[in-house]
Parts: sequence; structure tokens; C-alpha cells
Amino acid sequence: MASRPQPADQAELLDALGITLDAELLRRALTHRSYAYEHGGLPHNERLEFLGDSVLGIVVTETLYRAHPDLPEGRLAKLRASVVNMRALAAVSHDIGPAGLGAYLYLGRGEETTGGRNKDSILADALEALLGAIYFEHGLEVSARVVHGLFDKLMVDVAESGAGLDWKTSLQELTAERGLGVPDYTMTSSGPDHEKTFTASATVAGESFATSTGRSKKEAEQQAAETAWRAISARPAATSAAAPNPPPNPATH
Repeated sequence: MASRPQPADQAELLDALGITLDAELLRRALTHRSYAYEHGGLPHNERLEFLGDSVLGIVVTETLYRAHPDLPEGRLAKLRASVVNMRALAAVSHDIGPAGLGAYLYLGRGEETTGGRNKDSILADALEALLGAIYFEHGLEVSARVVHGLFDKLMVDVAESGAGLDWKTSLQELTAERGLGVPDYTMTSSGPDHEKTFTASATVAGESFATSTGRSKKEAEQQAAETAWRAISARPAATSAAAPNPPPNPATH
């Protein structure tokens, strides 16, 4: 039987974050429940994830509050949601350490063989657990420093794009501006009822964009809208539509 891949050297991870952390606490933060169950019920990272979610939320919320003094509460909430959603956390986690956060995780055999080190849900949860562990040992000041190091660029990018407040609304405004009509969305789901994964894609003027996944229909559609918005925004306005029919040539009539 092939040996199970071992997590990468955790010292690299700590160096990348610029912190020290108790070895057992770090191991717990990086232990997925699938690994814990396979090894007789070891402590896993879900409680630390619960703590880290709140730590991340307060740091991001305060940062956005101070950076955007004129935004009302509703828009601040939407902006925050665009920074701390599963997809955003997973994207941030890919840039942690030399190999990304996934390389440092303890996963069960099932998750290992199905690409668990690259699953958005596992990466997002592990990042929150890691932040929870940092808070538990070092408090809010050090935790905030780590959060800023990981998320400041994302917060600036999302605010400057103007789309992070509500991707579906932003996509509809963009398609109306470019004469592309109203976006359509397709949705599928998989998994058991208690742990469904939703997959959505946006279609604009007959062009379907890459699929996106989420834990809810709303999250999947928002992410699909973001994918389409970014793709269309990157194109010159005159060529936004997917291979539109050229106007008739008067000389041929």
C-alpha cells in the first residue's frame, strides 16, 4: 500500500506568517476532521475555526469601517462578505507559505485522494482555524497583524473594483451598460442534504462563463456573477459580447 503523503514542514508556514505557535495548537489547527476520525478521534480544527471566524470578522470589519467612512451599514456588510467568503479565504490560503496552506494539512485518506488539499471549503476552514490558534496564543494584536498581512490587498482590490458590494447587481449593471441583456444563471447541487455543494454559472448574451461553487445557492450565484463580471470587464466595451454577429454591410444591400 502506498504511503500517505506527509504535510509539508510547518516551520515554513510559521516563517511565512512571521509568528511562533505551540506545536500542539498548530497541529490541531491543521487537522481536518477526516484525519481525526481515522486516528481514533483526535482533536481537530473545527472549534478553532469557530474562534478564527470571529477574529477575522472583527479585524476586517474594523478595517473597512475606518477605510470607508461614508459607506452605509448595508454596503459595508456586503463589502465584508466579499472579503470573508469561502472562495476568498481559499484564494488567500493558496498564497500562504511556499506551497500554500493546503500542503500543511492533516487529511484523511478519502479527502487526500479526492483533492482535499485544494478544496475551497477545507482551505477556508483551515485558514480560520489557524487564525483562531494565533488569537488563542497571542491575542488580538498579533492576530490582526497576520490578518492585515493576508487580507489588506484583497480588501483594497474589492473596494476599488466596485463590484464586491454585490456581484449579481454589478454584473447586471455592467451587462446593461454594454447592451448585453440580463444575465441568466444555471444551478446544480451535489452531496447529502446536510452538506450540499452548489455549483452555478452565469450566461450573458449566449456566453456561459466558468462555474463556481458555494455552500448555498446565493453564494454560488454571487461567485458565478463575479467570474462573469471580471471576464467581461477585462474586455474592450465594443467586444464584450461573446462573438456577436457583425452588423450588415450596407455595400452588400
